[in-house]
Amino acid sequence: MLEYLLQIIWFFLPAGFANMSAAFFRTLSFLDYPVDFNKTIRGKVIFGPHKTFRGFFFGILSALIIVNWQKIIYLNTTEYTILDYSSINIWLLGFLLGFGALFGDLARSFVKRRFNLAPGARWFPFDQIDWMLGAILLTFWYVDIPWQVILGALVIAIAVHPLINYTCYLCKLQKNKF
Repeated sequence: MLEYLLQIIWFFLPAGFANMSAAFFRTLSFLDYPVDFNKTIRGKVIFGPHKTFRGFFFGILSALIIVNWQKIIYLNTTEYTILDYSSINIWLLGFLLGFGALFGDLARSFVKRRFNLAPGARWFPFDQIDWMLGAILLTFWYVDIPWQVILGALVIAIAVHPLINYTCYLCKLQKNKF
């Protein structure tokens, strides 16, 4: 069971870092421009000013760094992996995990704006699994992700999300506790 949990965490680690990167780099002015270009649909913002090109840039960069790190130490961690890092395109995997996580978050923001939910407003369970769903949807066509791993990843995302958010809140990386 522990090996199964570690495999899930290990595989989705780049997506998790991509999802958290916006909080770490939010004080930089580099690419600090909304991905929706401040446009609206029927008088409602598309995503909101908090979804920026900076977040996408650093999110994807973070995922690429983590997946390359995973490949470097792959031979020492084969029992924790669900795939062979030496036989796949690491750059493509990192991009898919990173962009997928950010795309999932962006899709959730789009839907929240349609329902008039403010940024940061709670929306269970989508706040917890949006990034995971995006990473899964963009990655499963490239690598074979067993359904047990997908299900386990969603459960872990729901369970761990409050702890990570609270830790980021204590470190003053985000405004909301959960």
